[in-house]
Amino acid sequence: MIWLNGQLLDDDAARIDPRDRGLLLGDGLFETMLARHGRVALFEPHMLRLSHGAALLGIKLPFTTKGLGHACEDLLEAAGLQKAERVALRLTLTRGPGPRGLALPDDPHPTVLITAAQAPLPPHSVSLATSSIRRNSYSPAARLKALPYLENVLAREETRKLGAGDALMLDSAGHVASTTMANIFFWEGERLITPSLEGPVLPGITRAAVLELALGLKISVAEACVQPERLMNAHGLFLTNSLMGLVPVTQLDRHVLPDHPATATLAAAYEKRLAAAASTRS
Repeated sequence: MIWLNGQLLDDDAARIDPRDRGLLLGDGLFETMLARHGRVALFEPHMLRLSHGAALLGIKLPFTTKGLGHACEDLLEAAGLQKAERVALRLTLTRGPGPRGLALPDDPHPTVLITAAQAPLPPHSVSLATSSIRRNSYSPAARLKALPYLENVLAREETRKLGAGDALMLDSAGHVASTTMANIFFWEGERLITPSLEGPVLPGITRAAVLELALGLKISVAEACVQPERLMNAHGLFLTNSLMGLVPVTQLDRHVLPDHPATATLAAAYEKRLAAAASTRS
């Protein structure tokens, strides 16, 4: 089952307009959210990020946040996933169909698609390899959850062939940005550091939650422009995203990294935050 523009449909009955600019031009955004036992975790921050990105692109959301919350709940129930331990919900927003070419349609009708699928348990750890593909520091899309993901796809495949679980991506100047699927954190002693949002870094929902939790735990935190050499000398490194939470990195370019004990403390605090923040819409 899927939810498409206000309707619940069998996926084989769904139709996306062949002129849809999301399909043809990558003109749109998406959010990937975790649902547990029918409740969507950190739903409001996801919707705030979606709304912010849509405003920057000039796409008017055709549904309210409350309406999209009900849509997620309806889809989980229709798909028989309302009691599932872990479900990945993906909400895709496009500018909708348009005429041939790049010019924006005069009267846009955005497309909203929500899909749901069982999500596996996150890995206990992950290894990284540095990709030769860079994130474009000058592209506004680099800071949005935008549809074009070809660079990430190619970087992931490049490092998969090296036996790594994900790709470390640097920016145009060679600074640490992110991986293909996650934000990066690392420890220098008892200090927690993550790449600054001034670079081509996605403002991750889990990233923001971890920074807030760290401050609450009296952990010194910093957002910085990071040279990749600092990661090699780190006292621990972990990744964050909405589906996997916090996952330690054990190797970077085959260099073994230590496991910082405070990572587990933060991961436990994040799990408590999810339990408190996940809620149904009313």
